[in-house]
Amino acid sequence: MASSLFTSPKFSHFPSLSSKSSPFPPFPPPALYFRSPPSTSLLKTSVISCSLNSYVSLGSRPGPGPGHRPDYIPNYIPDPNYVRIFDTTLRDGEQSPGAALTSKEKLDVARQLAKLGVDIIEAGFPAASKDDFEAVKTIAKEVGNAVDKTGYVPVICGLSRCNENDIRSAWEAVKYAKRPRIHTFIATSGIHMEYKLKKTKEEVLEIARSMVRFARSLGCDDVEFSPEDAGRSDKEFLYEILGEVIKAGATTLNIPDTVGITLPNEFGQLIADIKANTPGIEDVIISTHCQNDLGLATANSLAGAAAGARQLEVTINGIGERAGNASLEEALLWSSWTQFFYEVVTFLSPIHPVVMAFKCKGKDILGGLYTGIDTRCIVMASKMVEEYTGLNLQPHKAIVGANAFAHESGIHQDGMLKHKSTYEIISPEEIGLERSNEAGIVLGKLSGRHALKDRLKEVSSKYTCRIIHLTLLHDAISKHFVPSCYIQLGYELDDRQLGDVFWSFKAVAEQKKRVTDADLVALVSDAVFQPAIFWELVALQVTCGTLGLSTATVKLINADGKEHVECAVGTGPVDSAYKAVDLIVKEPVTLLEYSMNAVTEGIDAIATTRVLIRPEKDRVSTHALTGEIVHRTFSGTGAGLDIVVSSVKAYIGALNKMLGYREEQSTVVSGEVMRHADSNPNS
Repeated sequence: MASSLFTSPKFSHFPSLSSKSSPFPPFPPPALYFRSPPSTSLLKTSVISCSLNSYVSLGSRPGPGPGHRPDYIPNYIPDPNYVRIFDTTLRDGEQSPGAALTSKEKLDVARQLAKLGVDIIEAGFPAASKDDFEAVKTIAKEVGNAVDKTGYVPVICGLSRCNENDIRSAWEAVKYAKRPRIHTFIATSGIHMEYKLKKTKEEVLEIARSMVRFARSLGCDDVEFSPEDAGRSDKEFLYEILGEVIKAGATTLNIPDTVGITLPNEFGQLIADIKANTPGIEDVIISTHCQNDLGLATANSLAGAAAGARQLEVTINGIGERAGNASLEEALLWSSWTQFFYEVVTFLSPIHPVVMAFKCKGKDILGGLYTGIDTRCIVMASKMVEEYTGLNLQPHKAIVGANAFAHESGIHQDGMLKHKSTYEIISPEEIGLERSNEAGIVLGKLSGRHALKDRLKEVSSKYTCRIIHLTLLHDAISKHFVPSCYIQLGYELDDRQLGDVFWSFKAVAEQKKRVTDADLVALVSDAVFQPAIFWELVALQVTCGTLGLSTATVKLINADGKEHVECAVGTGPVDSAYKAVDLIVKEPVTLLEYSMNAVTEGIDAIATTRVLIRPEKDRVSTHALTGEIVHRTFSGTGAGLDIVVSSVKAYIGALNKMLGYREEQSTVVSGEVMRHADSNPNS
């Protein structure tokens, strides 16, 4: 849909970006570079490799690329073609309903974002709660100081409203990072100023100017300012307020399409106009932040980049408020074809978008803008965020959806078997996915004879390969090491997790005739992406049917190793099992959501369950944009052949996440009491 908008005769190049003043280099632009794909593994499951050592050019000549990330200067990028990636998964992404993360999960995601190579990690909204503050602070200390051998370390950013308390809180949280940043914002659209802020333009202008100056006075040399709802703001007022915050010391100006209302040509024109009319704009970085309410967040972000923005604000899987944000994986893979936007937006007449869309065939037209992202770590990041937030991806999600590289149509399958580029514009290996069958063939009612013949030839070799895989896995447990082919899955497993995965696999293999790669991924996820264990399921027995009430007996073990057993009745097997768990854990909660999916087809498929709970003893935080009190919720996931077992695992996982959050808060409060006592020895 996004590409069709560029074919409209109404879409013209931006008048303020002539060939002389364009931020792009003379045609042809520099080549785009990607890191080389991982080496082929003997065992082909979902292979992920994040080595930073080798690069391969997909362009035509040597030049800057991910291996040559420009030196970081807050308000200047030495290479005009480099685009900074600002990831806000941990802040805006966490505002998705039900996506609350624990501090440990936030730290895990931040580490994965660093592996991806994002330039800026917006770690959270420190003023929202004590837990948010501590999470941002921990990320600043650990991830914000983890310098790799190339000298790369991500900027750690904290969001704040335009008030001194928020800004001071953000600085106190991020100041431990080698590269700290404060991101402050205030609304500038007429509707927001009148109904939300109840302030005049003059008052908003003075607040923005004084708060940016205050942020700089704290010692922060990297300050980002956002005029909230810029897409609906008066342009003349935007030029004025942006010019004033530049004078006050802002280093990055972020232009948000807060409600996702603009079209790509409108948003690109907005960026171009800001670049042409804002005094002092040459001394700062222009950024985009596009919401996805009309499904155009990625297209708008790239139109902004084509118009001169050199920072894109994105989230993993596109999660975020309402319909979400621009998707990191979509924006980056689209940047593989920035020649398309390069010509569409800046230089060519309106008819050329159609031509370029059809000519988009790969490296012959690569060039222009580039990022420092290691795209091969995308799949792992996507899976981690999906599991931790409990927000399941739609199968047809671009780049990372289950069907993104699957082909069922007989005509498509025939083309794929002959040459993959017939129906795939990117290789799955570029995003860190190595599928179990080379052409992504899915056998179904639309499959052709060619696909069936090819799949039949694979069966025996795949069976042998799986036996080798199991042998290596068993050796890993008995000899206390993880073979390199297993490490390539991208999961870092300790001995306990590895043992859990193996014995779970053995249990599934005894009941299923065929264990698929999707089954393996579900079992690994069930072991890896779980919160700290306060309670663990030991045994479960249910009786249900039409002849009486459903009854469940549950045995749990707590962190101290003590076993607890309870029995309960309910309206069904899941209800009775949950009630038995409640009798043991004694933590009153409300079940808000319950959903279940089959990993594969068939009656013997592994079931994955997701639940969302809210404690009755409410835990709250502050919404970053509205300032409203938000009731914190906790999600949990579980996997198993038995749907009741899967359901109980998910419920216990959510309870563990809630208890872990409570423990983190208690630790924070205790630490503050001790610091207060130390600072007041006479008290």
